[in-house]
Amino acid sequence: MKDLNDLLTIAQEAADIGAKFMTTSAPGAVRAKGDRDYVTELDVKIQHEIQDHLRRATPDIDFLGEEEGGGSIDESTEYVWALDPIDGTSNFTHGIPLCATSLALVHRGEPVVGVIVAPFLNLRYHATKGGGAYCNDKPIHASETTDLNRAIVSIGDYATGEGAAEKNRRRFAVTQALAENVERVRMFGAASLDLAWVAEGRTDACVILSNKPWDMAAGALLSKESGAALTDSTGKKYCFSTTSITATTPSISAEVTKLTKNL
Repeated sequence: MKDLNDLLTIAQEAADIGAKFMTTSAPGAVRAKGDRDYVTELDVKIQHEIQDHLRRATPDIDFLGEEEGGGSIDESTEYVWALDPIDGTSNFTHGIPLCATSLALVHRGEPVVGVIVAPFLNLRYHATKGGGAYCNDKPIHASETTDLNRAIVSIGDYATGEGAAEKNRRRFAVTQALAENVERVRMFGAASLDLAWVAEGRTDACVILSNKPWDMAAGALLSKESGAALTDSTGKKYCFSTTSITATTPSISAEVTKLTKNL
C-alpha cells in the first residue's frame, strides 16, 4: 500500500479529471434516476474516466461511485475509493457554479484521503488523516464563532423521490428551527461544499439529513481535520452508518444539536 501522500497525489490527479471535463464539456443527455433526481452523460463519463485512472494507479483498491455503483463501504472494508463525479448535478446543468468533484479514500469506514475540486470557483480542497485540511494548498480551519445568532448555517437539499413528503417534514422543521435562531440559513445544493465551507470557516455549521459516502467522505475528513465537530443530527458520533451529518465549529455544536435532535 502506498503512503497517504502518494495516495493524495493520485486522488488529486483523479479529481482534476472531473474538473477538466466540467469546464470543457456540456452536460450531454440528462436522464431521470428518480423523481426530480437526474444524471447527465457527463456524470457517467467522468466516473468512468476517474475509475480507469484509479484502477491503473491503485489496482488493489476497490471503487464505489454514485453512478452505476461499484463496491461498498462499512467498518470491515479495507480500502475503497468513494467518488461523486459531479456533486451538485442540478446546479451544474443549470449553469450554477456550486458543483464539485468529490473523491475520498476510505479505510475500515474512516476517510483517510479527501479531495474536493470546485472548478468554477477555483477552489481545490484536500486533507489526509492527521495531516490537516487545505484549500488551494493553504491550511484552513473551522470558524471561531461562539454565538449561534451570528452563525451562518447551511442545510442539505430537500428530499425527492419515494418518501420525499415524509422526509421533508423533518427538513422543514429543521429549517424553521435554524431560521429562528441563527443569523442566516443557506442551501448550496452540493454536500461536499457544505462540509468544505465549514472546514474553511466560510460557514459555521451544516446540517445534512442524508448520508451517502460519495457525497460525505471527503468533506467529512476536511471538516474533522479543520477542527470542526462532526456528529449526526442527534449529537451521536458521525460514521457512515448514521442517517445524517452535522459539522459545526465546536463552540456551537451543542446548541445546533439541541435544535435538531428531537425534530
